[in-house]
Amino acid sequence: MKKYLSLVLFAHTIFAMPFAFIGFFLALSTTEYQFDWMKLAFMILCMVFARNSAMAFNRYLDRNFDAKNPRTAIRDIPAGKIPAKNALLFTISNCVLFIFTTYFINKLCFYLSPVALAVVLGYSFTKRFTPLCHLILGIGLGLAPIGAYLVVTGEFALLPIFFSLAVVCWVSGFDIIYSLQDDEFDKQEQLYSIPAWLGRKKALAVSSFLHILCVVFITLPLFYTTLGGFYITGVVLFIVLLIYQHRLVKPDDLSKVGRAFGTTNGIASVIFAICFLLDIYF
Repeated sequence: MKKYLSLVLFAHTIFAMPFAFIGFFLALSTTEYQFDWMKLAFMILCMVFARNSAMAFNRYLDRNFDAKNPRTAIRDIPAGKIPAKNALLFTISNCVLFIFTTYFINKLCFYLSPVALAVVLGYSFTKRFTPLCHLILGIGLGLAPIGAYLVVTGEFALLPIFFSLAVVCWVSGFDIIYSLQDDEFDKQEQLYSIPAWLGRKKALAVSSFLHILCVVFITLPLFYTTLGGFYITGVVLFIVLLIYQHRLVKPDDLSKVGRAFGTTNGIASVIFAICFLLDIYF
């Protein structure tokens, strides 16, 4: 179990899961639907199964590239900790569990489940043909608020879309920062990324622009629903942490990418979600 949790970097679930909670409780606070423990459990399971599928498939598909890259050669498949076929079986199992779980939520979630899987699994192919792969990853994680809202209501609405667009821009921006580490390797292997395409300095500028858009989208809900001081505090703290991660990384100094990518963004998402929940319930 420990090996498979390592394979899918389970700790990184912290990025999208808080925004799934935002989507879930946003639905409860803006509609007449009542809280249901089963729906919350199904939402959490769907998040886990979808992310397990996406990460395991990414590791399976990229195993040969990972073996060549000194930074990633220690990953579970190239290091021989998990056989490639087992990773593929793990992917398929989680896909089946994801679809099976959505069947017990509502018809819309069940019908859209293959679409959601196509997005989160399809990301793994994109680095082979487009530098916009970061945006596809962002879209995959950005499904969390909308998906969680649909779990409660079975209907689309504008507010969760704002949060999903915020996640798209936020994740795309920090994934660009993360991929700075492999810009030379990507060029050598003819893989696509913003840093390999534009260079480190321009890539960081693109990341900053995406994070500015993220701030716009997390601010927009203030004009469409009743949100107060706790939420504004969350927005401010989120902005501070975005600025902080950009100050950590320089084109000629990538030594703090790990802190910028993992620690800072994990803290940002949790704090923002807590502030949102405090605002709607206190």
